[in-house]
Amino acid sequence: VLQKWVNREISNFDYLIQLNTMAGRTYNDLAQYPVFPWILRDYTSEELDLNNPAVFRDLSKPIGVVNDKNAKTVKEKFSFFFRYENFEDPLGIVDKFHYGTHYSNAAGVMHYLIRVEPFTTLHIQLQSGRFDCADRQFHSIPATWQALMDNPNDVKELIPEFFYFPEFLENQNGFNLGQLQISKEVVNDVILPKWAHSPEDFIYKHRRALESEYVSAHLHEWIDLIFGYKQRGPAAVEALNVFY
Repeated sequence: VLQKWVNREISNFDYLIQLNTMAGRTYNDLAQYPVFPWILRDYTSEELDLNNPAVFRDLSKPIGVVNDKNAKTVKEKFSFFFRYENFEDPLGIVDKFHYGTHYSNAAGVMHYLIRVEPFTTLHIQLQSGRFDCADRQFHSIPATWQALMDNPNDVKELIPEFFYFPEFLENQNGFNLGQLQISKEVVNDVILPKWAHSPEDFIYKHRRALESEYVSAHLHEWIDLIFGYKQRGPAAVEALNVFY
């Protein structure tokens, strides 16, 4: 599979799906759901220029430190957060870590897929019989990216549906997801980047971005973090890639 990918005989999408499967990830287990990378950082332009390297996320860094400001916070010795250098488990059971959460977990999958059953019902069960507060819902792709850039505690990567399943961006079932507190805006369909004119257009352009020359040349750097040698040990520490 690796050789086929290197020879451009299979797509980046197919390679990531196969890597996830070989790593034991499956659509049948929300705690081990397939994980895909955030690949873009431009969610505000009117047009998406895939020939411009500046529109892409740095795939060599964990999502929690793509913003250099967050990298300083993660490394700081006496920051407000439980961070790597100043964490010590008195019982000696828990190893040091950079992030107290994870880039892929069941709650994150339900967060993205809240508009689609059976994930809607699973989300309601997780929230003790109701929808979570509207401000915490997945309501906007640009806002979700901005939250990642602003908050070193939010390290969610993406799920494969972002590259093939436009329906998860629409509230086709008419669920009452509440109102945002400040703007009073009703949470309904997911707000798309300016360069996407419909959910289908977003998926089409996002998939093109995944198969772009830039991502093809750098995807192995992200794979090292998630599936490769930077998962554990000194390489993970150096890459700011140690999880609780």
